Amino acid sequence: MISKIELKQLFTNIRFWIFLFFIVRLVGITNPPLETGHNWRQVITNMVARNMVEKNAQFFYPEIDMAGDLSGISGSEFPFFNWLIYLFSLLFDYSHWLGRLINLVVSSIGIFYFYKLIKSYFSKEIAFNAAIILLASLWFSFSRKIMPDTFSVSLVFIGMYYGGSFLKSNNKLQLLLFFIFTTLGVLCKLPVIYLFGLYALIFFSKTIDNQKKIAIGISLVLTTVLAYIWYFVWVEYLFQTYHYQLFFPKSFQQGLMEIKAFIPETFEQFYFSALRSYLALLFVVVGLFFFFKKEKLLLKSTFLIVVMVFVVFIIKTGNVFPTHNYYVLPFVPVMAFLAAYGLNKVSLTLSYVLLAVIVFEGVLNQQHDFFIKDSEKYKLKLEQIAATSIEKDALIIINGGESPQELYFTNRRGWTVEHSKLLVPTFIDSLANRGAAYLILDKKKEPKVTTEYPTVYTDDFFEIVQLKE
Repeated sequence: MISKIELKQLFTNIRFWIFLFFIVRLVGITNPPLETGHNWRQVITNMVARNMVEKNAQFFYPEIDMAGDLSGISGSEFPFFNWLIYLFSLLFDYSHWLGRLINLVVSSIGIFYFYKLIKSYFSKEIAFNAAIILLASLWFSFSRKIMPDTFSVSLVFIGMYYGGSFLKSNNKLQLLLFFIFTTLGVLCKLPVIYLFGLYALIFFSKTIDNQKKIAIGISLVLTTVLAYIWYFVWVEYLFQTYHYQLFFPKSFQQGLMEIKAFIPETFEQFYFSALRSYLALLFVVVGLFFFFKKEKLLLKSTFLIVVMVFVVFIIKTGNVFPTHNYYVLPFVPVMAFLAAYGLNKVSLTLSYVLLAVIVFEGVLNQQHDFFIKDSEKYKLKLEQIAATSIEKDALIIINGGESPQELYFTNRRGWTVEHSKLLVPTFIDSLANRGAAYLILDKKKEPKVTTEYPTVYTDDFFEIVQLKE
């Protein structure tokens, strides 16, 4: 029999909850990227990884399949996450879902380091509550998606923890780990660099040795330089050389104008999307109030620096931020901390009850993301259909719209276009002249497309039209 003391120790051990949430999120872990939420972003990640496997694509020249008659080489995030999928594919063969498991493992470890970080500077109770709230936030669903967002934040948490350990021990290995993990995190997703604002605490602290400040400062500068080289030198080189761009940063003025048209949606990213719980949001407000009332000026100033840097990031993304909920993910840990700070102002027993309600609300608002609609599963037939009807190196057109999801499942390269464009015969001809050899039509899209080209395959869901002999 387990005693009450042992039960209490178990339920107040963050490792138990991280493991429990890990097990829960294994539900549907082998699902292909067919869920409603951001399947398009996941298949882009998989495209790069699969091309590494099948074409021996070079690490610094990531390739996607939706660039039409171009090479497909395109600059985007540093492909470390894609490379891990590639490595696991060498061991277990490529599968659509490998990235889910990799992200889930790393993001779970990241939660533990998030807990350890907060515990180092605040109380165990605040650290525990913050980690639980983060587990049930938007992190809950996105930590099992084939995307580098929670993955990158987790790497930065690991790095920051070792950075703090270096400041306490002066261990050079800790400094090296700080540099490696922080650099990989920032390279995988540039917006997480806003967390560097937290290091204002170190540089303005009078209790930390100047040599340690210099060591941390040099590491941060090197990380920033490497991130700059990748995103603003190498990515630009890839664009100028191979002429395909996946992301389009906005000017400050353009970003402000776009955000202005989406003010309600921008605020929604914070008041609902981030924590997926209105109760948690209430305690973010409470926590913010007490944080500014109780904490020292240096800590409050550092917080404001972090917020201002993130606001700059929001503006630079323009209308992409309010229309894509995963862009708020880097800031969710800050909100989880504030909510935990607020929860710390009520009794311990009441805080656990409220925490349970927050978890229930957050998970309930995301459980749908773990399941694939039966109406979407027909797309999985595409690769087999293409394998029997279309040569591997043939370029195709598919009426998948802006999302490259269906193109990805064909495992072919070419164009994914809006269905309405195919209703204009000259449009199909124009792409055929650029090398498109086949047209795949998803029959669920209406109205029906008719062409003078011969049909070489048809079933209840798809039709394949041959554009070239």
